[in-house]
Amino acid sequence: MKYIPRLKEKYNKEIVPSLQKEFSYTSVMQVPRLTKICLNQGLGSAIADKKLIDSGIEEMSAICGQRAVATKSKKDISNFKVRKGMPIGVRVTLRGNRMYEFLDRLIAVAIPRVRDFKGVPDKGLDGRGNFSFGVTEQIIFPEIDIDKINKINGLDITFVTTAKTDREAHSLLKSFGIPFQKNN
Repeated sequence: MKYIPRLKEKYNKEIVPSLQKEFSYTSVMQVPRLTKICLNQGLGSAIADKKLIDSGIEEMSAICGQRAVATKSKKDISNFKVRKGMPIGVRVTLRGNRMYEFLDRLIAVAIPRVRDFKGVPDKGLDGRGNFSFGVTEQIIFPEIDIDKINKINGLDITFVTTAKTDREAHSLLKSFGIPFQKNN
């Protein structure tokens, strides 16, 4: 028997029919789907300490279950002492089963560990069906050992969907279980 992630199965069996009914799509191919999740961590202080990039790659790889890569600066910025080609961040793009596994861990384990959590703000919708939000501390992920980290860093998470509008993307992500803020 082939392994299917829990949220992928939920998407196929529950989310597709409910979105098809909600937006009155004529075909299941019109239903928006999650194509990839991009994680990005800017490590500007890595200019002074090169070990931060290595620890950032190790932490991001542990969080995602996929090897992270360093992002390099595109141009010189003298005010920040940045030269073209210097590593200044870490990123990972997740697709397929790894994407669904990460989304499941994010919703079920990581987000509930955020202090004073009131929900994910829905301001991160970009008008084309993509959604981004930031996490202030990487230690909310259980894969990170708090005793071994050098510095607490935040990271940005972007969900790329095939949705055409913000309303469709919001409905898709909400049905996956992302806890959006209640608009009072």
